[in-house]
Amino acid sequence: MTYQNLDDLNQTLHSLDHALSVLSVDEAVNMPEGGGEARAEALATLAGMRHERAADPKVRDWIEEARKEDLTEDQRLALEEFDRVYTNLICLPAEFVRRKTEITTRTEQAWRAMRPANDWKGFEKELRKVIDLAREEAGLRSAATGLSPYDALMDQFDPGNRVDNVTPVFTRLKAFLKDFLPEVLAAQAERHHKRPLKKVIGPFPKANQKALAEAVMPVVGFDFTHGRLDESHHPFCGGVPTDVRMTTRYTEHEFLTSLLAVLHETGHAQYEQGLERLSAHWPHTQARGMGMHESQSLFVEMQIARSPEFWQWARVYVDQHIGTHALEDLDVEDIMAIVNLVEPGFIRVDADEVTYPLHVILRYELENGLVGGNLQVSDIPELWDAKMREYLGISTIDNPKDGPMQDVHWSAGLFGYFPSYTLGALMAAQQWAAMEKANPGARQQIAEGNFTRINDWRRDNIWRQGSRFSTPEIMRRATGEPLNADYFINHLKKRYL
Repeated sequence: MTYQNLDDLNQTLHSLDHALSVLSVDEAVNMPEGGGEARAEALATLAGMRHERAADPKVRDWIEEARKEDLTEDQRLALEEFDRVYTNLICLPAEFVRRKTEITTRTEQAWRAMRPANDWKGFEKELRKVIDLAREEAGLRSAATGLSPYDALMDQFDPGNRVDNVTPVFTRLKAFLKDFLPEVLAAQAERHHKRPLKKVIGPFPKANQKALAEAVMPVVGFDFTHGRLDESHHPFCGGVPTDVRMTTRYTEHEFLTSLLAVLHETGHAQYEQGLERLSAHWPHTQARGMGMHESQSLFVEMQIARSPEFWQWARVYVDQHIGTHALEDLDVEDIMAIVNLVEPGFIRVDADEVTYPLHVILRYELENGLVGGNLQVSDIPELWDAKMREYLGISTIDNPKDGPMQDVHWSAGLFGYFPSYTLGALMAAQQWAAMEKANPGARQQIAEGNFTRINDWRRDNIWRQGSRFSTPEIMRRATGEPLNADYFINHLKKRYL
C-alpha cells in the first residue's frame, strides 16, 4: 500500500522532530555558552534532513495513490491533514526559504540592537525588507492554497480561521473593551479605596517556589512520568508529548508571577500529554495550531488559576512550601485583587486579561494593512500611537521601543501569529462555559483540588481531537457553536465587576 510509504515517512519525520525539539529545549535550559556554534550546526543539519525528506516530490504521487486505496475514515482524515501540511511545505521555493532565513536573522539582530536605542528610523529600513518578504510569502501560499494572502499566513498558525470570521469577533470584542476598560478601572479604584491593595513581600527562595510548583502541577493534571520543570530566561513548553519540557523563571521578591507562569505552561503541557498516542507520528493526531494551544494554557491560567476557588485550595500548598508568611494577613479577596489587577500599559506581554486583547487587535489590524499593501512601514508609528490612544488612553509617539518595536514577531517574519493569542482567550472562555454546563460542580471541584472531571472534558473534546478538524470545527464540536466573543465578555464582566 502507498499509504504505508507515507506511514514510514511520518515515522522518520516524527523521530527527527523529537530530536530537534529536545535539542532546542536543552539549548535554552542546559547548554553551556560555548556549545552554541556546534549546536546550531547540529540543529541546522537535522532540519535540513527533515525538509529534504518531507518535501520530496514523490510524496505528492504517494498522496494521490493513497487516496485510491481502501482506507479507514481516520486514515482518510490523516491523509487530508498530511496533504495540507505538505502543500504548505512545498509552496515556498528553497531559494525563498534561504532568503527569508537570512533577512529575518539579520532583522532580529538589528532589532536587538536598535530597540534599546529607540532607533525606529534605523529599524524601519530593516523591517521594510521583512514586510516585502511577508507579502511575497503570502502570495506564494495564496496561490498554492486558494486562500486570500493574509488568510494563507494565518492558516499556518490557526488552520481554518479566516479574516471573514475573525474580524467580526474582534470588532465586537474591541467595541466592548473600549467602553468596559474605564468602567473596570473606576470599579477597581473604588474597591482599592475601601480595601487598599496589599502586597506579597519576599524574599521567597527559588527552591521553595519550585517545590510549590511541583506540588501543584500534578494535582492540576501534569504527568511527571512524561515531563519535567526547569528554569529558563523565558517560560515555555517544549519537548514532545511523551517527554514534555516545561520551564519558568523565578524572582525572589515575589512568587505569584512564577506560579501563574507555571500554570500557564501546565495548560500547554496537558494538551501535549493528552494527545492520542496511537498514530502519534501522523499530523492529524498532533496539536491543532497556536490558537487552540493558547486556549489550553489560558484555560488553566485564566479560567482556573485566577479564580477564588483555586486560591481556596492552593493556599494550603503555599503555606506548606513557601511558608505561612507568604500570604499572611491576605484573604482570598486580597489575592484576587493582586492576580487580577487591571492596569493599562505599553507592553503586551505584561498586560492584564482585560487590556491584552486590545494589544493583539491593534497588531492584527496593522498586519492586515501591511500584508495587503494598504499600509506602509513608515505609517506604523503614527497609526500605532493613534490606536494606543484610542484603545488604552496612552501614547507611544516618541517611544517606539515600547510601541511598534516591542515585539520580535515581525522581525522574525511571523505574520498571522498575533491573532492566536486572543483567539485562545476567547476559546478558553467558551470551552469553560461548555465544560461547566456538562459539569455544573466544576467550581466546587476546583476548591477541593479535584480536577478529574474538568480534565476529562478537555481530553475528550479538545486533546484527543488532535488536528482531525479545523480550529473552528473543533470548537463547534466541543461547544455546540462557532467562536462567540460573548462568553469571554461575560467572563470579564463577572470577574471584574
